[in-house]
Amino acid sequence: MKYAKIYPIAFLLIMMNSCIQDDFIEDTIDPEIRITSIVDTIGFNDNFQFEYVYLDNTGQIEEVDAVFSSSNSDIIPITLDGLASGLESGEATLYVSYDNDEINVVDSILVSVGANTSTSVQVSNGEIQTTSSYQLEGDFEFRETTDGVVLELGENYIASTALPGLYVYLSNNKTSIANAHEIGAVEVFSGAHQYEIANVNFDDFSYIVYFCKPFNVKVGDGDL
Repeated sequence: MKYAKIYPIAFLLIMMNSCIQDDFIEDTIDPEIRITSIVDTIGFNDNFQFEYVYLDNTGQIEEVDAVFSSSNSDIIPITLDGLASGLESGEATLYVSYDNDEINVVDSILVSVGANTSTSVQVSNGEIQTTSSYQLEGDFEFRETTDGVVLELGENYIASTALPGLYVYLSNNKTSIANAHEIGAVEVFSGAHQYEIANVNFDDFSYIVYFCKPFNVKVGDGDL
């Protein structure tokens, strides 16, 4: 009876230890500000309202008073709160920044002035890498759709079937799934497949993270 009571605890510790590659994982990140309204071109005499999001050192959204600016106000002037106008043919870099005694963060976007206000489909490519002793790797493409985003894993994707309770998430903190978006349990362990994720914007998250969900242990990640 004594061994029967100890065994589940020992098994849990073994599984947790086998998932972890590093002895200590820092769960704080650098604060970040991000422009979330994306256009390639603003039409002549058109206006476009830019928006932003600020993420604190845990990857959580925090409301701050950031300001917008333009590298060339003769072409695209922009108000402090992000209302841009297309005045002259050409292009300008638009900035959003937040600065206090401890934090100074900036994001920027290059925008042109043309016949019509337009956007293009946003796409990023990256690589999943393991952070544990288990195999987990492969290329991916992350792209926006009309109603959300798609995460497409490549033919070279492979994940060990020995990973216990493997789940995949979108997160703004590479080491945590607090406030992350849970895509779901991993059901395909090799080869090309994709996840269609509704009601998520392309710029909402910075990382793909894989966790052994029952143990809350990270086993892999990729930069979006």
